Amino acid sequence: MTDEAAPADETLMQAFATGDARAFETLYDRHALPVWRFVQRSVHNAALADDLVQDVWFSLVNQAPRYEPRARFRTWLFTLAQHRLVDHWRTHKAHASLDAETGDGAALADTLAADSGFGPVRQLQSREQAQALLDALAALPAPQREAFLLQAEGGLSLAEIAQATGVNAETAKSRLRYARERLRQTLEALA
Repeated sequence: MTDEAAPADETLMQAFATGDARAFETLYDRHALPVWRFVQRSVHNAALADDLVQDVWFSLVNQAPRYEPRARFRTWLFTLAQHRLVDHWRTHKAHASLDAETGDGAALADTLAADSGFGPVRQLQSREQAQALLDALAALPAPQREAFLLQAEGGLSLAEIAQATGVNAETAKSRLRYARERLRQTLEALA
């Protein structure tokens, strides 16, 4: 099936709301990894991300009967994820170390590093660059990091970022611009 023939996410969500379990499976297959990466890179802990993302999908299931496609499904889904993160941060102040393991025994930086098809020197450089990026992301103020990750992991537009975070478009644009500038400066200083 080509992408053009694939049902739109909004159509699938409406089908799921009427009881079509396969529609949910398709939505999950399309969006599970980007949502997990967004949450995991926000909390820096794979096991916690697993739990929070599970809550996001439960929320989607619970809200399905009331779903109305007023925005792109992806925007709505990442808004659910953002709200779950905000709820988590309100009740937990813990900030995981970037050196912490991701749950599968690997350091978080290793999850961004080049694959094993590269030689050892290139793999080491890639891991170092990945760690530098993670450190730079962690150093961003939370609103800037949130805007950056919603765009980088969620593929959301400025308007969608504003909607997901409950701010106006200019504020979302400023947060994203400041995040990019700080990341650029940090990574240029390492070069």
